[in-house]
Amino acid sequence: MAAAKGFVITLRRSPIGTPQKHRLVLSGLGLRKIRQRVTRPNTPQVRGMIGKVGYLLEVQPQ
Repeated sequence: MAAAKGFVITLRRSPIGTPQKHRLVLSGLGLRKIRQRVTRPNTPQVRGMIGKVGYLLEVQPQ
């Protein structure tokens, strides 16, 4: 099976009440509003960011 080219990331939960570092990670991914979707490449950096705040996200392979 080939690796995913990227990810479609959707913010599913509000970051209110989360640690400041987690909000900065969401900002780094380009997510500001609930139900906002962004497409990001499959890189180690992006996978690490998804792992950090995955409890707030819905992630689908592209």
